[in-house]
Amino acid sequence: MSRSRAWAELLRLPALFTVPGDALSGAVAAGARPNARTLLAIGSSLCLYEAGMALNDWADRAEDAVERPHRPLPSGRIRPSSAFTAACALTAAGVALAARAGRPALAVAAPLAATVWAYDLALKHTPAGPFAMAAARGLDHLLGAAATTGRPREALPSAALLGTHTLAVTTVSRRETQGGTSLPPLAALAATAVLTRLVARGARGTTGETCAGAGVGTAAETAIATGIGTGRRTPAHVGADLTPAGTLRTTLAAAYAATAGRPYTHAALNPSPPLTQRAVGGGIRATIPLQAALAARAGSGLTALAIAALAPIGRKYAKKVSIT
Repeated sequence: MSRSRAWAELLRLPALFTVPGDALSGAVAAGARPNARTLLAIGSSLCLYEAGMALNDWADRAEDAVERPHRPLPSGRIRPSSAFTAACALTAAGVALAARAGRPALAVAAPLAATVWAYDLALKHTPAGPFAMAAARGLDHLLGAAATTGRPREALPSAALLGTHTLAVTTVSRRETQGGTSLPPLAALAATAVLTRLVARGARGTTGETCAGAGVGTAAETAIATGIGTGRRTPAHVGADLTPAGTLRTTLAAAYAATAGRPYTHAALNPSPPLTQRAVGGGIRATIPLQAALAARAGSGLTALAIAALAPIGRKYAKKVSIT
């Protein structure tokens, strides 16, 4: 059990629940229903994500010996060679699964794998680090579109939104052990507000998009005000989409705003290491409602609900194993 827990900590297993939504939301963003090839994309994403987790701790083992001596590698519960071997095997498995899904999927998975390795081995501690992580999440979203339809370009707008969220979370995470500055969580807070507005508005061509003003809607406006902590409510837009599809979008956007915004606000007010770490955890967990909102924005309510159902499961296991 002790060895199993060590691997669960190394691979950050609760974070795995943030992965399937990438491919699922990417598939519907390309205008298709998830199919068997989408499942291959999800399998590929899971393998590449976990490869990145194992490689991350292998690359940071000297740093973790000072700042996080309880982690599996510096504590001696897992050998560095085992972590590196796992990273290699998981990368190979991820690329192989993408190849099974077709050439378009492989064409996305290959640069995704390269980005994961480049981030962990070279870019993490450079100014390019957050952008590399954002690119990886965006490519993972495109992987679902490429595997399902062979047309990943159609998912580029939603990939950019998902990548922006990841950029914000990663920027905050660079200070999670030191804290000391309010600027990253404040920037992440602003990004969350913008993303909430965009995903709640709906994509062009979805139900209710032709409403005058194309506003966020009262539910999302309230979520921004209460979840992000501005303390004020902005006026409700005329012509808000009150259809079932529009209500689902705004509800999921509100969930995203609350999940990410509250811990960002706390970290901005008190940028201590514990609150900064909570902000990172909140940002990671918020990936799921954001993916669900993107699926709803693309007009697939069932896929959105399926993605959203992963949130409480991930939250349950995050109480047992740290997500960061």
